[in-house]
Amino acid sequence: MAKRINRVIELIESGEPVYYTGTGDLTYENGLKQASTWADFLITDFEHHAFDVAGLTEFMRGLVDGGPTKAGHRTPAVISTLPSNCRTIEEVRANAWQIRQVLSAGVHGILHTHARQADAVRAFIEECRYPFHKEGREGLGEGQRGAGGQKQPAEIWGVTPQRYTEIADPWPLNPEGELFLGLKLENQESAANSDAICRVPGLAFVEWGPGDMGMSFGLSDAHDPPYPEEMNRVREQIKGAADRNGLKFLCSWNDPSKDDAGNIQVLIDMGANIFSGGGEEKAAVGRKMTNRQMPVG
Repeated sequence: MAKRINRVIELIESGEPVYYTGTGDLTYENGLKQASTWADFLITDFEHHAFDVAGLTEFMRGLVDGGPTKAGHRTPAVISTLPSNCRTIEEVRANAWQIRQVLSAGVHGILHTHARQADAVRAFIEECRYPFHKEGREGLGEGQRGAGGQKQPAEIWGVTPQRYTEIADPWPLNPEGELFLGLKLENQESAANSDAICRVPGLAFVEWGPGDMGMSFGLSDAHDPPYPEEMNRVREQIKGAADRNGLKFLCSWNDPSKDDAGNIQVLIDMGANIFSGGGEEKAAVGRKMTNRQMPVG
């Protein structure tokens, strides 16, 4: 079977947990370096740092010129957060230009932040799609992504512009889609609406955002375990909503009383699919524990 463009989807489809790290500097030179990353995907943090699409474009070019990866993909998968949040439909529509710009730079997915309402999430998915895609339209409106920006990401992905428009669509809603779209459900309103949010077609994964979730309970620093009972409750609520709707779950676990293997085991027992935090050494421990047979990178 031909390799997917998006390494993350390929691993998820094979039942493997995936590990990620940050992109680092958004430069062509760092893209050359990160083409051989240990991680299964790279994440660009525009949630907390400057929205540098010019730098992202150069970084993506560097990934192509430094590739292919050890696993034979043209580039590692790259997923971006955005400066805006997915709080309301008005916020998503007003900031849809950010979605278009990161997708046009050639990224393979978006992790949208502070999702609170299902209609805002539907707007997010619609803004990521071209209007001719019909999968899931019983629960979604027409795609809002326009023609004209497909040449540059097509070059990054190594396909024709027409083929890019066919496969730049959310997986698993579109089985041929190569976009991996997710949400941070990171406050009490997110948790309360998690079932409705997770039912929106086009999502692939969610996380519970413990740092921000803790703040919503009045805790200034509750990113890592042990967590208070109310945080355990909402994590289980969000994980349950993900499970009921076939979504993958992203989670970190950095209990100082456990070693790397112990923290990884918690994530395995939880049924998480995307493991956050810990770096290359912790990922190596986790891959050994799950007997990964496929090459890294």
